Amino acid sequence: MRRLLLGLGVLLSVGPTVRRSAAQDTSAIDRGVRIGIVYRPGVRPGLVVLPGRPAALDSVRAILTRDLDYSDRFEVITLPAGDTLRVGAVALGSPPPARGAPGRTRTGGAQAAGPNYPLYLALGADFVVDLRAAGDTTIVDVHDVAASAVRRTFQARLPAVGAPGFRMAVHRLTDQVLQATIGAPGMAATRVGFVKDGKVYVIDQDGADMRLVSSTDRQAMSPAWAADARRLAYMEFAAGHGQLFIQDLGSGERSAVATTGRALDFTPAFSPDGKTLAFSRATEEGTDIYTVNVKDNCCLQRLTVGRFSDNLSPAYSPDGQRIAFVSTRSGLPQVYVMAADGTDQQLFAPFDYGVTGSSNAPDWSPDGQSVAFHRDVAGTLQVFVLDVRTRTVRQLTSVGRNEDPTWAPDSRHLAFVSDRSGYRQLWIIDLDTGRIRPLLQQSGARLPAWSPRLPETAATNP
Repeated sequence: MRRLLLGLGVLLSVGPTVRRSAAQDTSAIDRGVRIGIVYRPGVRPGLVVLPGRPAALDSVRAILTRDLDYSDRFEVITLPAGDTLRVGAVALGSPPPARGAPGRTRTGGAQAAGPNYPLYLALGADFVVDLRAAGDTTIVDVHDVAASAVRRTFQARLPAVGAPGFRMAVHRLTDQVLQATIGAPGMAATRVGFVKDGKVYVIDQDGADMRLVSSTDRQAMSPAWAADARRLAYMEFAAGHGQLFIQDLGSGERSAVATTGRALDFTPAFSPDGKTLAFSRATEEGTDIYTVNVKDNCCLQRLTVGRFSDNLSPAYSPDGQRIAFVSTRSGLPQVYVMAADGTDQQLFAPFDYGVTGSSNAPDWSPDGQSVAFHRDVAGTLQVFVLDVRTRTVRQLTSVGRNEDPTWAPDSRHLAFVSDRSGYRQLWIIDLDTGRIRPLLQQSGARLPAWSPRLPETAATNP
């Protein structure tokens, strides 16, 4: 029973918060890549988002602009007031006028004001995003200011403002803009799962559209996303036991995971192929890691054997070959790694015996290069990042109590819990610039889990 309580203690010691950080949380200079532009390290490309045409696109522009700002890859430029944003007239669908000739009129096709490239150059912009409507279709033109040309045009039929799916459709437009400008995948079309008041919720990465996922009459914990972003696993307490459930976010249907619910089963983690679920099982004999085939609802396999230690919190590598986990075999909980079949178990994140505190909650980055976790430093928890290749660790936070990091699909942002603002809430940090922003202002959030990019057919109503 002592081990059962220890496993629960590690599980329940989750949920930090943060206060607007100072430079000590800054980890590195932004090293973004720009296509077709000479890039100076430490300087992000400037970007302007023009007012939509018609004004009904203002909601689209507001969401898209905020998403681009939150990507931390641009200097989003605020335009001056006046009528100098567009000059002259160009035919829609035709190239913009060459530099030095803004406003040249072309014949044929519908007429619209062309971009004022000299103004954008003077403002330091590298890209201009122009929104316009054609019937029920929203068209996005991405301009390369240096080339005085349209780099990419794409379009989408958006749901009505406020309708289910509207916000996520705009988030996907943002990710297309990011791909068109700097050639990098975005993170706008994602959600973060978390626990609050004993229930599992999801929220868009910009802090909007918070929704309940788990049932209303049971305590729930440990949300975990499948790689397809269509399913969410979590644990619910019932009759003194912890049972794992998998919920389809499209239909809202959920099913109990076979072989769970007779002990305390928690911290589920999907394998990258979605066929296997690893999880922790706590009994009076100890806490160990198991896997179950959720595709066929069979084949329970035990990966660790405690022998007076506890093993929990599994996290798959992106290739599915290894699992990071927490073990108390060295005394205090520390981060270990093993092959996906349970063999070759070894220490993963180095520590100084008697000096370094306990380490918990490992999460493998989607690019496979890093593992984030939290560690006790002088009596408080801080977020660390392990370099998988060199096995060196660096401390990422230092203000307040910070814990339970989870990676965005861009392997650049982390969501975590911190009390730096005076109470536990969700925050997001950009590892390249060190910028920290609150994700959820409400207190009491815990155990965040960042989703992969949501497919276009993903749920709008979990």
